[in-house]
Amino acid sequence: MSFKEKGLLVVLSGPSGVGKGTVCKALRKRGTQLKYSISATTRKPREGEIDGVHYFFKTREQFEQMIKQEKLLEWAEYVGNCYGTPVDYVRESLECGEDVILEIEVQGALQVKKKFPEALFIFLAPPDLDELKNRIVGRGTETADLIESRMSVAKSEMELMQNYNYVVENDQVEKACDRIEAIVLAEHCRVDRLIEKYIENGRG
Repeated sequence: MSFKEKGLLVVLSGPSGVGKGTVCKALRKRGTQLKYSISATTRKPREGEIDGVHYFFKTREQFEQMIKQEKLLEWAEYVGNCYGTPVDYVRESLECGEDVILEIEVQGALQVKKKFPEALFIFLAPPDLDELKNRIVGRGTETADLIESRMSVAKSEMELMQNYNYVVENDQVEKACDRIEAIVLAEHCRVDRLIEKYIENGRG
């Protein structure tokens, strides 16, 4: 029987404004082996979006059924629409030996940890909170009150860093990508992931 190494579920999260989306886009451009998880959503498809490629488009009833049947690793509601990560899609990808990356908010990551503790949890951190504030202000889309509210949430999220396996500082996007790729490579070389393969070879 040939040994097939399972893929890794990589959960990348951190405070709002830290640059999770930017880092994931940069990883994509590198042609990295990480497969991006496709979310289920109740929002209507936008022009050019394809079901099963960009999102799994669901009615609210279907989505609620997925919640009841525990078919979602995590889910949240934003601006009247629900978004979540389908368990089956993630598990099937991992069984095929593919590494799956999930880019989500801190609370979503903690939901995933309860259901999928074997995942690899990476906390993307700003160089410091002043820099995080500059990035949020730089977006030019937030009111002063909302900025302060986001900063307050960010401080409490930074305290949840202890729930993660690794922390990657996002001082420069390319350096952050280097660190994430190095962590994934190191995880694939862990003895507890590979010992079964060598035991199988020894029996042959």
